[in-house]
Amino acid sequence: MMEYKGYTAGPIDFDAEDGTFSGTVAGLKDVIHFEGTTAKELKRAFRDSIDSYLEFCTETGQQPDRPFNGKILLRTEPELHRKAALRAAAEGVSLSRWISRQIESAS
Repeated sequence: MMEYKGYTAGPIDFDAEDGTFSGTVAGLKDVIHFEGTTAKELKRAFRDSIDSYLEFCTETGQQPDRPFNGKILLRTEPELHRKAALRAAAEGVSLSRWISRQIESAS
């Protein structure tokens, strides 16, 4: 996973016809695309795209990050829902808190 200044790259795609790797920066209000033909070029383009976008946001007075409200709509299989609810109950916390803990431990 590529990370820079607190931002991460989304999935990296490869276009065999053009011989290029490309991706987007996750967590921003706008879609920021970057590409390169080598890993070194891709990493440089990723960092340059973030630097350029942050500079643009500073110049225009915009916030770069996509706002999050803390609510997650989660759809899963009924049996997985049951397992998670039972684990949360066994730990004496709400299902929401249990899921939050799982996300925290994955970071």
